[in-house]
Amino acid sequence: MERFYGFDLGDAESAVTRFDKTKDHEPQVLSVNETKSFITAYALLKDGTLLIGEEACYDPDAIKREERFKSRFLSDPQAAKDIKSFASGVLGQLYLNGELIKGDDCCFYIGCPAGWDKVSREEYRSIFEKTGYPPTKIISESRAALVSACQSKHLQVGYDILNKPVLVVDIGSSTTDFAYIMGGKEVELKTGGEVFLGGGIMDEILLEESLKRSPNEKKIRRIFEESRPWLSYCDFAARRLKEKYFSDEEYWKGKDCVSSVSIHQGLLPTKLTLKMNEEIADLLLNQKVERLGDKSFKEVFLESLIEAKNAISDKQPELIFLTGGVSRMEVIRSYCREIFPDAVVISSAQPEFSVASGLSWCGKIDDELASFKKEISALIESSTVEQIVENHLSELYSDAVETMVEPILEHVALPIAEKWRNGNIDKLSEIDPLMESEIDSFLHSDEARTLLMKPVSKWLKTISYELEEYTMPICVKHNVPYSSLSLNSFLSMSDIEINVEAKNLFAVNEITWLIDATISIVVGLLCGGGGVALIANGLPGIMAGAIVSLLILALGKDKMQEMLLSSSIPTPVRKMVPKSYLKARLDTISEQVKENLYEKLQQEKNEEISSRLIKEISAQIETCLTKMAEVVEIPLG
Repeated sequence: MERFYGFDLGDAESAVTRFDKTKDHEPQVLSVNETKSFITAYALLKDGTLLIGEEACYDPDAIKREERFKSRFLSDPQAAKDIKSFASGVLGQLYLNGELIKGDDCCFYIGCPAGWDKVSREEYRSIFEKTGYPPTKIISESRAALVSACQSKHLQVGYDILNKPVLVVDIGSSTTDFAYIMGGKEVELKTGGEVFLGGGIMDEILLEESLKRSPNEKKIRRIFEESRPWLSYCDFAARRLKEKYFSDEEYWKGKDCVSSVSIHQGLLPTKLTLKMNEEIADLLLNQKVERLGDKSFKEVFLESLIEAKNAISDKQPELIFLTGGVSRMEVIRSYCREIFPDAVVISSAQPEFSVASGLSWCGKIDDELASFKKEISALIESSTVEQIVENHLSELYSDAVETMVEPILEHVALPIAEKWRNGNIDKLSEIDPLMESEIDSFLHSDEARTLLMKPVSKWLKTISYELEEYTMPICVKHNVPYSSLSLNSFLSMSDIEINVEAKNLFAVNEITWLIDATISIVVGLLCGGGGVALIANGLPGIMAGAIVSLLILALGKDKMQEMLLSSSIPTPVRKMVPKSYLKARLDTISEQVKENLYEKLQQEKNEEISSRLIKEISAQIETCLTKMAEVVEIPLG
């Protein structure tokens, strides 16, 4: 993709941005009908012409006018048709102005409230697809706003947003949208998309107060009853005046901030004067409104902040990012600081374009991520990982053998030898099948897996450090935090769920093959005459005497041991073998078992274990990439 468009279709106002990766350093706000922020309204004229924006509000030839339809999308089926008509008008303007060229290699990123579910988002996306838009993706408006903050060159946040908890408060004209973002991942809050409180409430109060003070009040009210578009137009003018006043309250102290609207309905235009001052500013925030349950904007907004705070089960936000035109108001920041006293409250220089810009950034980031994944896939498919594993395979064998042999002898071999000594096992020949069964049970126990955890984790860290020599340059090239692709980071990230049976072990439940390999080799070493290996070699010395000597002379040592294995030696004779001897005997054969086990792992299991290791490490890298991809949608600028 060469160009990415961001379309912030708001309930009252809309904006479109474009990021051209061949020439732009940041998204450009496009003009639609010669204005960068245009009214979300459309009108259909008698001749079939479709108008959008401001001119749709007052054209006398309109046979149909609609506005404020996005807020009705989830509840009114007609709203989808209105969105389609408006979106069609915007698309036509972009083609007409040359801002969009048919057949262009581009895609659109369109915002929606964070509270919309997947079904609603897909229905919303399909509207634009059916209207003829290029490939379209729906993105949470709060996510887009935060991306815009991260990418902003003039906004020195001073926080690692990938790791710090952030609350995004998007105050639109009809709703206030809350989204909690932790570790770069968005968490829907109970209040997300459900707080029907927006700057439009204040606009209505301002317009009503201006009407009451107007000498043309009755005439204008009659015009509003006859023409809802003119009402919307004046409401829009009130919003612009409100934003002008609150963007520099200090300047307007003791002064009136005034603007006039000429309403062309009838033979002569009718003038409406809009006025903002400290008294009216106080009314906008504190006047109780019926559709807010006889509460004021301030009351409902504070309640919403408290509800958002209570809905956060993780760490409370350290940063609050405000977006939307109302976020220019200093009093809104003070409300946020009141409920979240430990958080830093910020907004961008042009909060009304934060979402639209962020949407374009999302397109650029997705494209970068696709290229990033392609390079990582090429790395995985190459022989690099295999070579690294092969170079360090002997270290895994050595550490695993050193870790596992002593516990096997202590927890399996020694107890079995003591059972024989105490008479619980009749013959030495019965030791082998019992030993095989007990070794298998022990090595498949949680205790053995926990023991195996340390050498495997240690070995994987060595692999990871060498692998980072290949992954780090790719991360740097694509502006992705290299730690996101570090196996070492992956092993220690507490917020990522790894499907394992023991904590801190990388793929321990898939490492059964190493356990099985160890079982087969250890059983072969300790069995096939296990009784002799553990005990019988000491019996001639303990049972010294003429009979034993004669037996050795007559039968030979091997035959004598064979007879001992099949004989039921009296318990008192067995008791002649002290416990200390059994322990000493195990210590004696321990090094021999380790040496033989290591040698057999090297010679007999190398090919099998190598292929399995390569498979598991590659799978874990892909899992790590998947987790990382969720985070790098919101990279630091």
